Amino acid sequence: MKYLCLVYSDERLLHSLPESPKDEECMAYAESIQGSGRMVAAEALESVQTATTVRMRNGKMSITDGPFAETKEQLAGFYLIDARDLNEAIQVAGNIPAARVGSVEVRPVRQLNP
Repeated sequence: MKYLCLVYSDERLLHSLPESPKDEECMAYAESIQGSGRMVAAEALESVQTATTVRMRNGKMSITDGPFAETKEQLAGFYLIDARDLNEAIQVAGNIPAARVGSVEVRPVRQLNP
């Protein structure tokens, strides 16, 4: 089953705390998940400052700079993985280096019936 691990952190603090992961550590972890055969995709995102939110209401598009909501933590990146079950997905998420300074939301990917 596929699970999406959404990595959230306060981007102002992400690289300034003593326990903050370095890029090399994050890349090494991604490579280890890739090597295990569980990685489907993973990407880090640009700063929340570059985000654009799009809404369609009554056939009209509205575009807003920035994320949808003001929060203490912002979406920093994601891992899309294959895991046996939620427990295995949680184990993968718990070892994502950024989890030490932020949080990782684990959600099953909805299976569409063909």
